Amino acid sequence: MKNGYLHFDVLVIGTGVSGLTSAIKLAEKNLRVCVVTRAKDPKESNTYWAQGGIIYLDNEKEEIVEDIFKASSNTSYLPAAKTLANKSGAILQEMLIEKAKTQFERSLEGELMFTKEAAHSRPRILYKGDFTGKEIEISLLNYLNDKKRFPEVTILTSHTAIDLLTPLHHGTLLQQRYEETRVVGAYVFDQEIKKVIKILSKITILATGGIGAIYLHHTNSEGARGDGHAMAKRAGAILIDMEFIQFHPTTFFQGSSHRRFLISEAVRGEGGILSNAAGERFMGRYHADLELAPRDVVARAIVAEMILTKQDCVYLDITHKGADWVQERFPTIFKHCLENGIDITKEKIPVVPAAHYTCGGVKTDLVGQTNLKGLYAVGEVACTGLHGANRLASTSLLEGLTFGHLAAEDIAQKIKNFDEVKYESIKDWEQGAWPSEPALIEQDHLALKHTMWNYVGLTRNSQRLARAEAMLRELGIEIQKFYKNAELRDELIGLRNAVEVGQMVLAASRRNQKSIGCFFRQD
Repeated sequence: MKNGYLHFDVLVIGTGVSGLTSAIKLAEKNLRVCVVTRAKDPKESNTYWAQGGIIYLDNEKEEIVEDIFKASSNTSYLPAAKTLANKSGAILQEMLIEKAKTQFERSLEGELMFTKEAAHSRPRILYKGDFTGKEIEISLLNYLNDKKRFPEVTILTSHTAIDLLTPLHHGTLLQQRYEETRVVGAYVFDQEIKKVIKILSKITILATGGIGAIYLHHTNSEGARGDGHAMAKRAGAILIDMEFIQFHPTTFFQGSSHRRFLISEAVRGEGGILSNAAGERFMGRYHADLELAPRDVVARAIVAEMILTKQDCVYLDITHKGADWVQERFPTIFKHCLENGIDITKEKIPVVPAAHYTCGGVKTDLVGQTNLKGLYAVGEVACTGLHGANRLASTSLLEGLTFGHLAAEDIAQKIKNFDEVKYESIKDWEQGAWPSEPALIEQDHLALKHTMWNYVGLTRNSQRLARAEAMLRELGIEIQKFYKNAELRDELIGLRNAVEVGQMVLAASRRNQKSIGCFFRQD
């Protein structure tokens, strides 16, 4: 480090499947790559917690496009769906099977095994037990971490990105305001030494994941608070479709954590049956596909049954399968539920919906390029239009893998056209001096989570949104005043971003008067 700054060809912010894929492909081109994550352990990401699986396509490319389009309520961007259909199979084969050696389930004969999930027309999903994301995450990270293979890769943990650097906003000379708007890296907070460094880069890739953690109940890592979305918006990037927050229908009801344990959709894909507190199988009242209806339908049906029965949850039953089969197919779910007093081979699982996936995000083209020069976005933080108003199950890991790969290929071709930025042309960070009180930050976080859950959640209406707008406005004003002069903490950076992202979701929800996909307006 020199004078409080680092310089790389490419800065990747995030260590999920999309960020790791981009980093690997760029490292293979002998580019100097820096990967940063706010987490102490680089494995911590939404990818790590993904249970169900990843689509692997061979010849049925038209069928998957049709399924994606149908699940999106006929709103997905067909060029994005066709790109996924045409490109993803070869990329998965190269990156996961051949290079990372990801251990998917195989038959005794060594053939890959496939499962089916809701709204898929046939089995096409690779999986590893009920911890597919963990297997993918660890295999990619191990591959990238090989210093003999990739000596030019730097991975910085416990480093929180604060803001994207642009000469327009952070240049030392007035004349820089007139240059083409360009992202040249990021201010990054080193949590251990409590200092901010400038990381300058020719290209920056946002791979920061979703925004589920701004809700009281969610399935994401607590770091999924919208850091990338907020940084991109402040830098001048376009964000779209922020009202489309997909709620997973089935998360484990017991437990005090805001992060709800996911009961994979694969449980329903393998024959799991939903019943209400009265023991009635109810999905036939809501959709012809029963438990395999699209997620938004199942989630709203569960809420309706909870209201109808005046109970806090419904139940998912997989006991009709053999006990040995259940334990082998869903070892993580079996273990977690057993530790919380439920033997899923003998008892029904109490489940409720929780915030799960962000369909919208930073608008990109089909290689991850945003409207800002030098800024790419991949994975859940990005929006290519692939999901439209609702995501088809098990497309998210494949999307991150595919577009992370395509973005890296595009960057490798274009990076020669980008000059290095001199560190003295970008201002140093001005450190605040006010003590940042952890208790106040936590209370503000809770206020945001409750507001989003109660008023901008699974079901929205004008009265709820108006109440949320008043609460978020006041919260945002107070946090901005405090943030400007306070000493930094990761939690404070996250709070600032989370409130801004909550306001984005709120604004998009007020603009959209039409219920569609995973967005539902009562009025």
